[in-house]
Amino acid sequence: MNDATRGDTPEQAEYRAHCREWLAANHPGQPSVRLPLSALELSDPAAMSYLQDWQKSAYAGGLIGCDYPSEYGGGGRDHCQAIANAEMHRAKTPYLPNIVGMGMAGPTILHHAREDVKAELLPPLLSAEHIWCQGFSEPGAGSDLASQSTFAERDGDNWVVNGHKVWTSLAHFADWMILLCRTDKSDKYNGLSYFVLPIRGNLDKGVTVRPLIKITGETGFNEVLFDNVVVPDRYRLDAVGAGWKVAMTTLTHERGAGALVNPASGGMVLEEESAVNTGSVASLITLAKTQTRGDGTAADDPVVRDELVRLAIREEANRQNTRRALVPALTDHANRIPLQSKVTGTELRQDIAELALSIEGMASTQYVADESAPAGGRFPLAYMNSFGGTIAAGTSEIQRNILGERVLGLAKSK
Repeated sequence: MNDATRGDTPEQAEYRAHCREWLAANHPGQPSVRLPLSALELSDPAAMSYLQDWQKSAYAGGLIGCDYPSEYGGGGRDHCQAIANAEMHRAKTPYLPNIVGMGMAGPTILHHAREDVKAELLPPLLSAEHIWCQGFSEPGAGSDLASQSTFAERDGDNWVVNGHKVWTSLAHFADWMILLCRTDKSDKYNGLSYFVLPIRGNLDKGVTVRPLIKITGETGFNEVLFDNVVVPDRYRLDAVGAGWKVAMTTLTHERGAGALVNPASGGMVLEEESAVNTGSVASLITLAKTQTRGDGTAADDPVVRDELVRLAIREEANRQNTRRALVPALTDHANRIPLQSKVTGTELRQDIAELALSIEGMASTQYVADESAPAGGRFPLAYMNSFGGTIAAGTSEIQRNILGERVLGLAKSK
């Protein structure tokens, strides 16, 4: 028995064996197209198609949505998605593309949608037939999420939406959007309502998607504009004015603190020269052994070695924290472990990439298009993309406020 299997119930042990057997027989092999560092950077339709096919296969094999009720297309199991994730990670499968759908939209729909909407939307979400995006941030409502101005006005059995969302990852591929709107201008929090909106079906009916070019040169996210877009009332989640409550369900799961584990956290890009696993200390050690430093390599530099050890300690602490999060008695207190893991995990990945730039030295100015760039230029790319992780789902500063106020019971900051 190893760490992965310790504590499995008989049902979970049987399911883990199924996952391993299925992955051995159905592993997709080396990606046929170049994949970005994560699903949130996807811009190539061929890469999206490849990953959708992989998620569809894994869903058919019972590795996706296994903890969802069977009546909504799930496996009807209990606490098994984390097992599937661990086995996909162990098998080094590609990541899954529908990260917003599985990590945010799915749990929110399950908890707040009408029964017929759950049955309609969840199966194609889990199979990646439908890709989802998130309509929360606006030009004037980022960290202060309740300052929404995108407005939905009631019109009989429909709502008419006008407004502007920004930083919308995967909107250029999305079939659907989870959408937070203002429905009452007189009440900041109770004047919000939450909808699911068909994006692809409205591209010629008032929805405009415009790509935003990041510092990396990638176009993983977008701005989305709504001009008299009609949304049926059946696609409203929960009551009118309950949008803030529903949004908290979304954010809880986005931060990894929800009861439903995100299957998108289970896969990883296969290691190869053009797709280095830039998020691990092992990758840093490999890099350090290849970069000259004086008469030796960066791996011989005592300062570099000291920094590698510091990061390795943090990495192991995060790994053990992930194991602790599986123990119910340790997660009862305000979801403290998942919430702190969001901070420590994103900041660790950023610090790993930053040390890689120091190891590479002047060569860190070479980018992915430069054939002579160390590790295919993936570490500079990882560093620039890492800031998205420390901002998304609430900045590290906001997360620390939540931990301080809700977990430690400290006074609210002024």
